[in-house]
Amino acid sequence: MARNRCDGLLARVDFPLYTLQTLTNRHVLVAGGGGASNTGVANGFEIFEISHNGTRFVAEEVMRHETGPNVVMTCSVNNTQNRMYLTAGQESHCQLYKVNIRMVDPAEMRRGSFRAENGLVRRRRRTVSENDNISRTDSNSNTTEKRMSFEIRPTDSVQTDFGNDPLQRVVRISHSGKLMATGGMDTKVRLWSFPRMELLFVLEGHSKELDDLDFSPCDKQLVSIGKDGIANIWSTAHRGEPLRRITCQPPNGNKYLFRRCRFGLNEDKKGAHRMFTIANPLARSGKQKGLLQLWEPAGGALVKSVVVNESLSALAVRDDGRFVGVGTMFSGSVDIYVAFSLQRVLHVKNAHMMFVTGVEFVPARGVRTRSEAALLSISVDNCLCVHSLPYNSTVPAWVAVVLIIFVLFCTFTLCSYLGI
Repeated sequence: MARNRCDGLLARVDFPLYTLQTLTNRHVLVAGGGGASNTGVANGFEIFEISHNGTRFVAEEVMRHETGPNVVMTCSVNNTQNRMYLTAGQESHCQLYKVNIRMVDPAEMRRGSFRAENGLVRRRRRTVSENDNISRTDSNSNTTEKRMSFEIRPTDSVQTDFGNDPLQRVVRISHSGKLMATGGMDTKVRLWSFPRMELLFVLEGHSKELDDLDFSPCDKQLVSIGKDGIANIWSTAHRGEPLRRITCQPPNGNKYLFRRCRFGLNEDKKGAHRMFTIANPLARSGKQKGLLQLWEPAGGALVKSVVVNESLSALAVRDDGRFVGVGTMFSGSVDIYVAFSLQRVLHVKNAHMMFVTGVEFVPARGVRTRSEAALLSISVDNCLCVHSLPYNSTVPAWVAVVLIIFVLFCTFTLCSYLGI
């Protein structure tokens, strides 16, 4: 049975949120905006530091970077080889940002004296526990650890979609940080070198616009899904036909379209990986039920499939491959599943007021908590929320021994009383 627990709101921003990425084990980036119209709603990024105070999760704003008239609908982060890059889809182009990491004193962050690259100064918000320790920290600054802050610098930009109404719908950076894949309205998957963003080759295997992309953990394969209902698995070594072409296999025989795709490590087999997809029914009449499916990418075989009570909108796999998280379209609910069995272990109903636009797990070796897993979620309701999966309750060994001794004593006493 699913365990129900919602840790709730972590942070609220002043613009709709469309994409969520982890920067480090403790930092997350949210992005979105109101678009180019004169609504007064900003477009850009905000970075938060996630911590746990022993009772609950806490999010502290670190910085904000506004992108002018360009709303950020999709982005990807790479943090390898002591460098950090961020790519963001802005209309028909992909904008590259270099993220500089700075170590600053907590007192400096409290004064708001760190500056984003676009000149916007943001004061870092304090928690209650931080306020309580201000005097101690300031009086003993020599022993205070420095905190991490960020500067986002826009660098190169390349056009990645060339359709009649060009729009980059998805961008993904490989785990090694050497490749970048983009997809959009013109139905083509483009593979680029990274961070130079030079086009390597174009992959043509879809007849309709792209919805999602993902690199395998070893970066040798790339999966793409589109509104044509097809998932193509490509080799990243050369152009050509897909290695495998997969179509959704619903249990009821209805027509379904893939919505999101993610690779994940297989913790049972070293070096192996799995593939997960979510899909929604093509028909828009009646109560729509989504599908969460587990695939064997080597052969394209469907391993497991579970039906969800409503259409799905977001998908994430934890970095160690143990858990899968999904978000829903209508009720704004969030679920966590065990990866190998697709058993639901957490259900948070109405986590958001509107549909979930993104989910990401707190890294397995990230923030120390008393939870087995923690899932972050965002929505166009401007909220960043967290949902933690508590460990299964177990009886301590000493309690079990005492109970056994007590039962044996009661049994012996009863037998003596009855003369048995």
